[in-house]
Amino acid sequence: MEPTNVRAIARERSVSKMGLNPFPWYREMREKDPVHFDEHTQVWELFAYQDILQILKSPTLFSSERGRQMPGHERSGSILSTDPPRHNKLRGLIAQAFTPRAISRMEDRMRAIVNKLLDAGVKDGKIDIISDLAYPLPVIVIAEMLGIPPNERDMFKRWSDGVVSNSTEQAQAGYEALDRYFRDIVNQRRKMPWDDLVSDLLTARLEDEPLTDDEIVDFCVLLLVAGNETTTNLLGNAVLCFDENPTILDEIRADPSLLPDAIEEVLRFRSPVQRISRVATADTLINSKQIKADQPVFLWIASANRDEKQFPQAEIFDSKRSPNRHLAFGNGIHACIGAPLARLETRVAFECLLARFTMLRRDRTVELQPIQSFFGYGVEHLPVQIAASPFMKIS
Repeated sequence: MEPTNVRAIARERSVSKMGLNPFPWYREMREKDPVHFDEHTQVWELFAYQDILQILKSPTLFSSERGRQMPGHERSGSILSTDPPRHNKLRGLIAQAFTPRAISRMEDRMRAIVNKLLDAGVKDGKIDIISDLAYPLPVIVIAEMLGIPPNERDMFKRWSDGVVSNSTEQAQAGYEALDRYFRDIVNQRRKMPWDDLVSDLLTARLEDEPLTDDEIVDFCVLLLVAGNETTTNLLGNAVLCFDENPTILDEIRADPSLLPDAIEEVLRFRSPVQRISRVATADTLINSKQIKADQPVFLWIASANRDEKQFPQAEIFDSKRSPNRHLAFGNGIHACIGAPLARLETRVAFECLLARFTMLRRDRTVELQPIQSFFGYGVEHLPVQIAASPFMKIS
């Protein structure tokens, strides 16, 4: 049986086409048909927390590798789309750069980047949280990790946006451009190493063997695309959640230790990634439904994060929710390796925002527009009105 091109189906069923309020549909599907087979796309769709968690924890029964290839790019070298046993070894090697301790060393640099962006972004008492902060911040951080020159970052980001767009043509063009770009970077670093992640990966050894160029390039593409999209959406979605619950920012100002839990609730309530995919490797029963081998499966993790059986009063944003075992970063062996980076960028951004501004209020004269993404949830622009702290100088 030919492997299904899950990417192509995912773009046909783009998340952005659902708008900014897919949550009533999620609730309806959890109640009426939590393990649903779509006859048109021939894809299973899961909506309940426990069913989705079961699949995330079963990598041998539900593959991340099958069906992920871009047309003309049949390799599958990144940790996101590699199955065990190769995945476990590859992830263990790369994870050394993403330990909480390693990420924490970037905090001061992140703070400097955020403050510089805020200096430039505030105009006439307003700032667009997306275009002035959430959009450039992660690309600058990741570009510095990969040793990408500042004058190439806009191009870098444009290709990244193409990969996650609804257009198959744009996605393929973006992927091919990034592939060529990183392959050139790998060749340059092989000749002259820098103090960057690409050079570190070139010297790394997996079972006494170096990583292949494909594995290094695919990881760089994954880091850029997933890291950018997730952090941008998380920052914007946090502002939306806090704007709808205005007392939360006052509480965090009074007690900054509340910020991490508030960010976790944003991840649950407005998950930056709404859906991920797998392909069954064998006939398997999920909630009394038989999923056959080679059938693709869409896991609506944003629906799982609103599952009332797991989260009491799931439709209410509770910044102090505990426990909060959301699936926004996945679970199991493919849980997002860059999660500590996204959390740190978001925390630092809000610490700077709260230190500099006594008011952050969404400009409701500007209609919210969903991003164009086949898996992500966020808004294109988010203008907010601000009032500067009298103790901070705003350019």
